[in-house]
Amino acid sequence: MATRMTQNLEPIRFDATAVTIPAAGVDADWTTGLPVLEGSKMMLRELVKTDSLSLLSMLSAKEVAKFISPPPTTPQGFERFIAWTQREREAGNQFTFGIVPEGCDHAVGLVQVRAIAPRFSVAEWGFAVGSPFWGTGMFLASARMTLDFAFQHTAVNRLEARAVMQNPRGNGALRKLGAVQEGVLRGSLLKDGKYLDQILWSILSHDWFQAKSVWSGVLQ
Repeated sequence: MATRMTQNLEPIRFDATAVTIPAAGVDADWTTGLPVLEGSKMMLRELVKTDSLSLLSMLSAKEVAKFISPPPTTPQGFERFIAWTQREREAGNQFTFGIVPEGCDHAVGLVQVRAIAPRFSVAEWGFAVGSPFWGTGMFLASARMTLDFAFQHTAVNRLEARAVMQNPRGNGALRKLGAVQEGVLRGSLLKDGKYLDQILWSILSHDWFQAKSVWSGVLQ
């Protein structure tokens, strides 16, 4: 998809803090380690320590960080974030995939899904990718693979996303994924000293599988 809509779907937890959610009902397989999901000219896999330099380079760029919570500013900061994602995955609270393009060894972006209700029944997701990979179709491919994984391998029924109103391409991408706009969260994101409004989107499990059947049919 040749559009620049991939800045983020808030929030991504760079602050390495979390509220523990009971993991009952979650598929235990992914809590012991994320699988590698193969896509066209890219793959999703768990973040590893050696991704820290590439993530620092990709996600600290001004155009990428414009609408996301402040990322770590050092490789060591990203190493701590990566270690946190692994601990939280083991606890069944969230999972974070690294986005690795074909021909690359390191992640150039990430997508995160975290529980916000008991039994992982409701979750929230966020996304960020380096600007050199904007306009490649990588966002929709990664998003579809992640959503498919979430709805098949966790107990999630409702998946929420927030996107800043000033990010029309991100909001457009959510619409293309079959998300439903539910309302505006006024002043819900503090960014560079200013409070920004966010649009709240949701995808329900049955919505996703219905949307998936539509775009799968188009691709056949």
